[in-house]
Amino acid sequence: MKKWNLCLTAALASLCMVANAQEKAARSEYPRPQFERSEWQCLNGTWTCQLDFGKSGEENGLQASKGFETSIVVPFCPESELSGIGHKDFIPAIWYHRTLSIPQSWDGRHILLHFAGVDYRSNIYIDGRQVFEHYGGGASWSVDITPYVQAGKTHHLVVYAQDDVRSRLQPGGKQSRRLYSYECFYTRVTGIWAPVWIEPVAKNGLKNCRITPDLDGKQFVFEPEFLETDEDGTTLTITVKDGNKTVGARTVKASNSAFVAIPVKNPKTWSPEEPFLYDVEYTVNDKNGKEIDCVSAYAGMRKVELRDGVFYLNNQPYYQRLVLDQGYYPDGQWTAPSDEALKRDIVLAKEAGFNGARLHQKVFDQRYFYWADHLGYLTWGESPSWEMDWTNQIAARNMIAEWEECVARDYNVPSLVAWSPLNETWMIDVDRQRERLTNDLYFITRRLDRTRPVVTTSGGYHAGHTDIYAEHTYVQDPVALYHQLEMKPDGSVYTQFPDKSAAWKGEAYMIDEFGGIRWVQQMKAQEVTSEDQFWGYGKDPQSLEEYYQRLEEQVDVILSIPHITGFCYTQIVDVELEKNGIYTYDRERKFDMQRIHRIFTKSREQARKEVDQMLKERDGQ
Repeated sequence: MKKWNLCLTAALASLCMVANAQEKAARSEYPRPQFERSEWQCLNGTWTCQLDFGKSGEENGLQASKGFETSIVVPFCPESELSGIGHKDFIPAIWYHRTLSIPQSWDGRHILLHFAGVDYRSNIYIDGRQVFEHYGGGASWSVDITPYVQAGKTHHLVVYAQDDVRSRLQPGGKQSRRLYSYECFYTRVTGIWAPVWIEPVAKNGLKNCRITPDLDGKQFVFEPEFLETDEDGTTLTITVKDGNKTVGARTVKASNSAFVAIPVKNPKTWSPEEPFLYDVEYTVNDKNGKEIDCVSAYAGMRKVELRDGVFYLNNQPYYQRLVLDQGYYPDGQWTAPSDEALKRDIVLAKEAGFNGARLHQKVFDQRYFYWADHLGYLTWGESPSWEMDWTNQIAARNMIAEWEECVARDYNVPSLVAWSPLNETWMIDVDRQRERLTNDLYFITRRLDRTRPVVTTSGGYHAGHTDIYAEHTYVQDPVALYHQLEMKPDGSVYTQFPDKSAAWKGEAYMIDEFGGIRWVQQMKAQEVTSEDQFWGYGKDPQSLEEYYQRLEEQVDVILSIPHITGFCYTQIVDVELEKNGIYTYDRERKFDMQRIHRIFTKSREQARKEVDQMLKERDGQ
């Protein structure tokens, strides 16, 4: 009996260690670094849940639950190991529960409940009463729960999430519609997959504030939005700082119609080479001068635009050397295990020679953008548009609504320099609905944000309007690649599907997917039984030296062609069965990184010389 008790004690201790490790991994940093309050509650950590395979939970009264039998660590999806569940099969619906304890000190203020990501359709209940319904797996959103809670009391929060990537009516990104992962489709993500938190905000406190850098005018323009406004003399003071030095400040009446311009003498610009950021502080005071809200933020003085088919950063031509980043993690799927992991992904990419990333088929964590802003790293914002029927009007409505929320959320991000709502729209048009969706997305994005170019469709079948014409190619032979991409005698450029795509009309032209060379560092027994099941492009190199040569010659070709204004290499890390990363899925090095860095940072002039020599030696053979 004593031995049995010792075994039980050891088992319980082991379970506690696992639980503690999961709790520690539950992402306790403030999730929204560009609009940060000091008073808040992190709701990440252990919740309870119930998988609802029959979607009958509401009929069974689960919305009034006071706790389920199964524990889950939020913000990790139930498919992930970090959630403590790791259920890989389809989950049509899931219910979550936790208690909310509202501090007495929050009395008299609005209580805002924030979700950074719930895939896909979610319903929020408090004490059995429905509070809110939201559609969109990639978007972040908030709900004012003030009418449903009381300060000093504890309430039951229930979240119900439905998800059906097989319906093709919702954006799903790279989530597999088969039972298992295959090719470049990966483990699914259901329910809560990003941080959850709660905070109190004064009645006349800030709801949001857009920041537009005006480099040519040497000023920042702020557009504040308040929860409520009144006539009692509430004011907003915006202060812009360079370290401890105030470089600009203004106080205005708290109004949702205010546009606040703050000049900055001798502005310092933001770029990947010098990622300078100004600190920003918003202070709301009542008519008696008492502070009722204080929010910290930051801003970068930078300008992006296109001129004559060339990308400009801060009024200078700038060549984008991007890498494809899918934002997947072995133990968290869409969710990074830690804030440090988000930072490390950018550090690794910069070590490889890239100055930015195309954030592919996923809306990335706001903490990722924080590190991109601070480390100096260009980003493209993209929708998880795959797994959706672009010709279906219901699917189009779902995507447009979600995309609008995503653009609004990340408008202030200095590192974000382009929007790319669609990736490789392959489907044949039906009643021109694909074309309609493409143009809707272009013009909606431009209306929401006139400061950044729009890459409406990356690769595949192009339709309608775009600011950057982006093509994909995975031709592996460098000579064939050169002749594919060189400008033709009639002035036309490579278009993969000219019979199904809108013609190139002189827009900035990029190759924003190429390479994808498969290199399997090591094969894990739990992945597959044969390397033939791994995904990559072209015939595998037979040696590391062959890999380096093929990679360098492909990059040289892209760099050497004058009308190509930037590239995006596929990809930064392996993802599940896809083994074409510069690093492994575990973020371990596969190659000599000094050599990789030299390849991706080579000057265009040097690349041109080497391509000319290569063509002289090999062309026509």
